[in-house]
Amino acid sequence: MKNTTTVSRALGALALVASAGTLAAEVSIGTPTTSLSLEPLGVYESGLFDESAAEIVAHDPGTQRLFVVNAFSNSLDVLDIQDPGAPALLFSIDMSPYGAESNSVAVGQVPIGEGLLPSTVVAVAVAAEPTQDPGQCVFLDADGQFLAAVTVGALPDMVTFTPDGHYALVANEGEPDDDYLVDPEGSVSVIDLSGGIAGLGADDVATAGFGAFDNTVLDPSVRIFGPNASVAQDLEPEYIATSQDSTTAWVACQEANAFAILDIATATITDVVGLGFKEHGLPRNGLDASNDDGGIRITNWPVLGMYQPDAIAAFTARGKQYLISANEGDARDYDGYSEEERIGDMDLDPVAFPNAATLQADERLGRLNSTLANGDTDGDGLYEELYCYGGRSFSIWDANGGLVYDSGDLLEQITAFLLPEYFNSTSDDNDSFDNRSDDKGPEPEGVVVGKAYGRTLAFLGLERMGGIVVFDVSRPNGPIYVDYVNTRDFDGDPEAGTAGDLAPEGLAFISAADSPTGTPLLAVGHEVSGTTRLFEVVETSNF
Repeated sequence: MKNTTTVSRALGALALVASAGTLAAEVSIGTPTTSLSLEPLGVYESGLFDESAAEIVAHDPGTQRLFVVNAFSNSLDVLDIQDPGAPALLFSIDMSPYGAESNSVAVGQVPIGEGLLPSTVVAVAVAAEPTQDPGQCVFLDADGQFLAAVTVGALPDMVTFTPDGHYALVANEGEPDDDYLVDPEGSVSVIDLSGGIAGLGADDVATAGFGAFDNTVLDPSVRIFGPNASVAQDLEPEYIATSQDSTTAWVACQEANAFAILDIATATITDVVGLGFKEHGLPRNGLDASNDDGGIRITNWPVLGMYQPDAIAAFTARGKQYLISANEGDARDYDGYSEEERIGDMDLDPVAFPNAATLQADERLGRLNSTLANGDTDGDGLYEELYCYGGRSFSIWDANGGLVYDSGDLLEQITAFLLPEYFNSTSDDNDSFDNRSDDKGPEPEGVVVGKAYGRTLAFLGLERMGGIVVFDVSRPNGPIYVDYVNTRDFDGDPEAGTAGDLAPEGLAFISAADSPTGTPLLAVGHEVSGTTRLFEVVETSNF
């Protein structure tokens, strides 16, 4: 595949150093403690462009099948990956009897039949039409046969099993309608599977909501701002990660810039933690803020980044619990209400920004998308602070939501160094250099963590420019860059299906013990290209 990018071996211990005004800071990537690489294997192509035909992926080691959410057809595509070099479609499962749109899939080992022995169960989160109505969590066996279904909250957007298989957890995002007239509360459905799938019903579903926080003073970085919205309406669960002992879950509430902490057994939200803001004015926290500056200009600006994670994952290191987040960012942008505004169109406070006219030039901050919901600290209509969406980074947090590490501007620095001609491209157009700099940059969206070759590895998908970045996170306060692989063909035609893999969405790590080859694998669904790619994690030598 022409221009398919497997480039990281060129980095080694190299540092990215500012030159000719292109890179604004020196960023040391470091030397991997072991020589690992991510090698592309086979791909399944749905043949559908920009139709969300490959989103979330889940693996069943018992059958060596991948279950892939195909939102276009409201189905699950079931792939045989016994030969990961040639994944093949076995069959598709029609989910339309259960709702209007399938959003997420997970595979777990849960009690299913007589004797309640653990068996493979596939859970699918299916939204209703309209999405403000309650959705369904549907349980199937590995052959796609219906087992049970239960009603959950509005817009079930993500489903996962606890490691012990006793619970399924569903993040019900509860987004408003486009007119912002109907705004359901966000929640997490806690589905008790300990009694088996047979006979599963409403009594087995508990709702963990946020009503208890409606009259609570929250950390100021928790963004509650929708028109006439309560706390419970504005906390919209996006993604869930669970502790290895199956007692605690962490819930990303993306637009609100917060984590919720869930006690699983009691189905109770015990805390809502604000994630704070990232200071892009600090060294190594820069960003390229404009798509109209004529090049790559990663530099410091007087802007605060809202972390706003999409996917999160839980892992342990040295006996302690950690979370890792892909800091994609997202705005409330509806016909009935939108917070978005470009900085060039905002009224800035002259005391806070005496150089406002210079800053608001298109080649500086003028094009950067900001929010009207934060920054007017005294309510006079003038903005004393500026905020942008997402951290353009990944972060590591402790179990209480305290920040342990943030990658700063490293993702933009890596992509600028390795693929300068395609820096901050968008996902559906190969002639789009610098296109996303005024939005959320490379837009890290998906993240998974797995153990391979004695290391704990994080795999991060960059939704816009594409590709997977790999870091060794064995030391959570000092991750080490391992690899960047982009299986996009920048010489191809996206609409013709010749541009490779576009817009990684869902990632699934397959351990060596669960792999059909006996080596660790990574499965990735790509939303825009409609492709599902398998990668192998291998030991290699750079020397």
